[in-house]
Amino acid sequence: MAYDYNYCPNCATSLQLLAQLEDGGEKSRLRCPACAFTHWNNPTPVLAAVIEMADRDGQVLLARNAAWAGRMFALITGFMEAGETPEEGVAREVLEQTSLKIDALKLIGVYDFQRMNQIIIAYHAVARGEIVLSPELAEYRLYRPEDIKCWRAGTGYAVADWLTGRGITPQWVDLPPRAAAA
Repeated sequence: MAYDYNYCPNCATSLQLLAQLEDGGEKSRLRCPACAFTHWNNPTPVLAAVIEMADRDGQVLLARNAAWAGRMFALITGFMEAGETPEEGVAREVLEQTSLKIDALKLIGVYDFQRMNQIIIAYHAVARGEIVLSPELAEYRLYRPEDIKCWRAGTGYAVADWLTGRGITPQWVDLPPRAAAA
């Protein structure tokens, strides 16, 4: 497990993996032996959108992140900001990354993504407009829902659940080891 902190942000003492009694029993966490600071290392909420293009025969937009080495296309994702609801956040991320306006949103589900210490909140978003990608994205493709291949990680399970809800049996593809997609 990767940790964000090496030193206490309160007093600069080196953090140590220390056990302590908590509500659920004894738990080891990075803690400061000097001032009792605890680095909780809780999962980060990430928002994801299966974007169905209302003005393009219901095709689904998948995009390739500019930072990814491979040719993996995945959902539009982003971090939830303080002070916004998940629905506001996913609409903001879709607009920021694709310039698309969302007409309708429906929760698909919540997914565990432990490798990145994230919880993914996935939505089906019906959107329309001209697709203009932010610099964060290298390219996009539009897929008929029945042609999408699901990946066995993070948002891939959301895509599979969305397809299943539409009466489409998901097709699966294996990801290369340590693929960057959520």
